[in-house]
Amino acid sequence: MIWLPTRRSAPRGDNALDSSTLNRISPAVLVRCCIGGVLMGLANLVPGISGGTMLLAAGVYPRFINAISEVTRLRLKLGPVVILGTVVAAALLAIVLGAGALKDFVVNQRWAAYSLFIGLTLGGVPALWGLVRASKDARPMTAVWIAAIVGFAAMAALAVAQQSGLGAAGGGGSNVIMLGLAGVAGASAMILPGVSGGYLLLVLGQYVPILSAIDSAKDAVRAGDYAAALSPARTVFVPVGIGVVVGVAVVSNVLRIMLARFEKPTLGLLLGLLLGAVVGLWPFQQGVLPEIGSTVKGEVVTAESQATIDAEDWPIAYFTPTGSQVGGAIGLIVLGLGVTLGVSWLGREKPGRETTRRD
Repeated sequence: MIWLPTRRSAPRGDNALDSSTLNRISPAVLVRCCIGGVLMGLANLVPGISGGTMLLAAGVYPRFINAISEVTRLRLKLGPVVILGTVVAAALLAIVLGAGALKDFVVNQRWAAYSLFIGLTLGGVPALWGLVRASKDARPMTAVWIAAIVGFAAMAALAVAQQSGLGAAGGGGSNVIMLGLAGVAGASAMILPGVSGGYLLLVLGQYVPILSAIDSAKDAVRAGDYAAALSPARTVFVPVGIGVVVGVAVVSNVLRIMLARFEKPTLGLLLGLLLGAVVGLWPFQQGVLPEIGSTVKGEVVTAESQATIDAEDWPIAYFTPTGSQVGGAIGLIVLGLGVTLGVSWLGREKPGRETTRRD
């Protein structure tokens, strides 16, 4: 399990829970797991947003990581199984029900969506900082700041790579190994706050091949050609799925070990990843109609095809905002920050409860 301090002087809530408390379930915990799962599912629909960040903001991140670690090591206790199942079920439900609406919101009102996402992301900072303050790691705070700088720089580099179009055309080529790595990248987005699976897939050049496989499978199912639908399942979905399973098991247990042995540097790295995620969410961006001769989804844009390209596939460009847009962006950032802080506060453990009961 993840070792987390239980000093009475430490901040309360999920910032200072012992192993028995991490395994405990209650109505308040389940509500936060549901909210965190929904936020994680919606986050996974948008490149630039981390599902792990949303779980951190909801105040269930330590419980989620502990649950994954327990289940992947076949320690099937009721608490971790229920916590993991609740988060995953809520995330899948959000993806199924919210995909269309959220996609339209991002495509049509990108500056507003990104402003809200910045607030949601930054809302996870207090919870993570509480973990730093609660740490019993004897290392100086310098270790936290150095690791935070490294994490911030890594996320900033990924943001620059995405904005420069690296991987956007899927030019990396797809094979079993690359698709498996894409699955690991997706798993990392669920586990590591600040890490966006969309960013990693773009850099690996697998974003378009995976989306194309999904589209072709959906089209085949609609046409009743189930044999054709199974083709991408074998060539794309299976290696990606294996990568996700391996990634979840490996990343969660590595993170558990890192938190146990190098708690302050690890928390600093996560803090840097969280703050660095905001770099790629500069709100004043918009889609622009692709120029003739440019490449979209691996195909050259012609005069005939230009008008048929979906707005969601348009390249992104920065624009100068109006005064009202700046004011609206600030308001939405504050709103998102308030939402995640409120969710984090919901059902927090009361002082002393985590040391008075044992599973």
